Amino acid sequence: MSDVVLKAIALSKTYPSGDKTLGVLAGVDFAVAAGESVSIRGESGSGKSTLLNLLAGLDRPDAGELFWGGEAAHKLSLGELTARRGRFLGMVFQAYYLIPEIDALANVLMGARMVGGVGPVECDRSAALLKRVGLAERGHHLPAQLSGGERQRVAVARALMNRPKVILADEPTGNLDERTGDEVIALLLEVCAEQQTALVLVTHNVAHAKKTNRQLDLKNGQLGHG
Repeated sequence: MSDVVLKAIALSKTYPSGDKTLGVLAGVDFAVAAGESVSIRGESGSGKSTLLNLLAGLDRPDAGELFWGGEAAHKLSLGELTARRGRFLGMVFQAYYLIPEIDALANVLMGARMVGGVGPVECDRSAALLKRVGLAERGHHLPAQLSGGERQRVAVARALMNRPKVILADEPTGNLDERTGDEVIALLLEVCAEQQTALVLVTHNVAHAKKTNRQLDLKNGQLGHG
């Protein structure tokens, strides 16, 4: 695969469960290229969110290797991971995680604030991103004044703020009705392709999964083709 931007080799993860150990991931291999979209499906409890957390460096694997743009992320300290994550990755969650006290523009700009200062360039980009996601006229509205679909569009814009190499989306349509969910997925696929940003989409929705370039299933701790 050319232009691989994120790669995992033999990731394994277990958790204690009473006096036993629960195996969640068992030697998972994964890679995604620039501009490529990949969906991951699986039953509840199969480890989809665990895998996304490992790929994001939010959790450590018991074994295996993780590479961000060729850099051995599994060898980085917690501080180094945190410093690099904000520029390398964007994340979109089911629950939006917008800050309720600030407007849509300021929420998008939070992506930039997390990795440095905010100046005219960042302000222009946040406004351009809101326009791209169809919210040019909603920039000064608080999250409570936006619909669920609009909040998720703000979250997508925020995730793209720092021009990340990869977007990790964990059930981004879980709180949306079918039509709005379809629109958000279409938007994610379009903007990621435009900006050559890889998209890793965790979803239960078969129709959404089929819209990505590759479909994978997580079952018994292993990834296979969907």
